[in-house]
Amino acid sequence: MPNTAFTDRLSDRQRSLAFVTVLIAFVMDVVDSTIVNTALPAIQSGLGASDRAMQWVVSGYFLTFAVLLVVGGRRGDLFGYARMFVIGVIGFTLASLACGLAADGGALSVARLAQGAAAALMAPQGVALIQLLYTPTERIGRLAAFGVIGGLAAIGGPVLGGMLIEWSPFGLGWRSVFLINMPFGLMALVAGLTLLPRGRSGDALRPDVPGSLLLFAALGSLLLPLIEGRAAGWPWWTAALGLASVVLWWAFWRYECRRRATVGSALIEPSLFADPGFRIGLAATTGFAVASGGFLLTFSLTLQRGLGYAPIDVALLHIPFGLGVMAGISQIGRKALPRYGRRVPMTGAVVMAAGCLTTAAAIHQAMPAVVIGALLLVAGVGMGTLSGPLGPITLARVDRNHAGVAGATHKTVQQIGGALGTALIATVYFMVVAGRSAAAVPGAFLVSSAIVALDLLALALLLRRLPDRLFER
Repeated sequence: MPNTAFTDRLSDRQRSLAFVTVLIAFVMDVVDSTIVNTALPAIQSGLGASDRAMQWVVSGYFLTFAVLLVVGGRRGDLFGYARMFVIGVIGFTLASLACGLAADGGALSVARLAQGAAAALMAPQGVALIQLLYTPTERIGRLAAFGVIGGLAAIGGPVLGGMLIEWSPFGLGWRSVFLINMPFGLMALVAGLTLLPRGRSGDALRPDVPGSLLLFAALGSLLLPLIEGRAAGWPWWTAALGLASVVLWWAFWRYECRRRATVGSALIEPSLFADPGFRIGLAATTGFAVASGGFLLTFSLTLQRGLGYAPIDVALLHIPFGLGVMAGISQIGRKALPRYGRRVPMTGAVVMAAGCLTTAAAIHQAMPAVVIGALLLVAGVGMGTLSGPLGPITLARVDRNHAGVAGATHKTVQQIGGALGTALIATVYFMVVAGRSAAAVPGAFLVSSAIVALDLLALALLLRRLPDRLFER
């Protein structure tokens, strides 16, 4: 079925219902990746689990999600976006149930791995459907709405986690953090079966098993040392895997280019990278994920372990940040991007850098919570103004026949950047804290936030290389 027929044969109401359907699943994915941050102490206490098991509860989700995203996106191109969406929702809902029923840290870690794998199948189909249902200019508004909701979901995850731990509905305690997915998963399943249009790529694509295995090995050898390295003391095998990852990435790219030339179908589409907007957008997305992942993790750690905040207090301090993100995406980024182009995310990067650094300085100087909240609002506005345009910029000129793999590639680099940010910036943070009292924690947060600010300023310089006209097609 030609993809160009999607817009013509569906009414605006049908397109809106399809958009709301994928938005529900998107919120489940984003919330679930962050909700455990404030619930970890309660989970660890309730299960009597080790620190390493808790690390895998967080990182295991990101590992399988990142490693399988591109494969999941290409499955949609091959077999149909709605079909893969429904299968992913079923897997995600069942894995959430397994998380909520886990009897120990090992069982919870395995369930989180399964949850990430299911999310990797579910998530890219939503972005692909938006690519098919809307023109490049229309996508700005839709992807901006994704950004608003996604930003709120990312910030709202810790808020919701803190509230659920505090309230413990039905006496479920930390288990409610995972079981809350059940009604939303059932809702997304019914909507996916009834409201999503049936479609897939118009190209004659074939499964690429060798490419999938190479990508799995390349991503796994990159992310595993980042997840395990700090806890293990950075043994020799972490460096060995890092070097192996470079070789595997080179082999993967060469194989995909050769397969595309000889077979006409590959796991990724090398021609996507000929577009400078796509290349720079991916690099900027990675840099943003490094900054946001590193800042949010060290911020939460500083409040709870350094300043003794309760989970509900941490949740409340995330609210102004979330409001700022919403304002940055919906009121600034969405409206200004078609007119001002690359200057919008560049400004957002600078504002976010200033907001993160001044927030850390305020915490270091023991300023009142109201001051910290106001500075977090500024950081959130910058974050929204930066993150909102990155999706539309990256995907503006993508061929609709490769919508699934393009959207999945974009989300994959987000996960890689998040893993890099939480690993590298947290490593610096813990190096400063090591062997010192809780009084040293605000200073460590200031150092890590300075690295975040430098990353964001470098990202602003990178965005200057974007083409002036991105949305004319």
